[in-house]
Amino acid sequence: MTPTGRTRDAGWELGVRRTIPVPSDVVWAFLVGDGVTVWLGETALPERIGQSYRTSHAVTGELRGWTAGRRVRLTWRPAHWEHDSTFQVTVIPAATGSTIALHHERLADQGERDHMLVHWRAVLEALIDRLVPEVPPED
Repeated sequence: MTPTGRTRDAGWELGVRRTIPVPSDVVWAFLVGDGVTVWLGETALPERIGQSYRTSHAVTGELRGWTAGRRVRLTWRPAHWEHDSTFQVTVIPAATGSTIALHHERLADQGERDHMLVHWRAVLEALIDRLVPEVPPED
């Protein structure tokens, strides 16, 4: 039996997603605007396919795909890794708002997958905290 997250040809992968009561156009505008620092880090999101980026935490990569209003796909490589991986953030319209889906593949092993799963879960929670306003307490 194949362990969870092991792929046939792309190493290890993970995905986290959550549906929130926010329209997809609002989520998208945030993800490619002020929200870039939440999911990618302190950097400018590349404007063209093939353009590279470098974050303040020494993560490097290049933009590989862009579907406006839907998905950003890029390579993702921290300074201490010896390989590139691929990360994408997707916005999916849902009946109750939008689903934010984070997917990371081409991870080296189970340990790297476990580490990144913790990271991306925290990132997803941070995105939601910024997108979904606090509900005031009832009187």
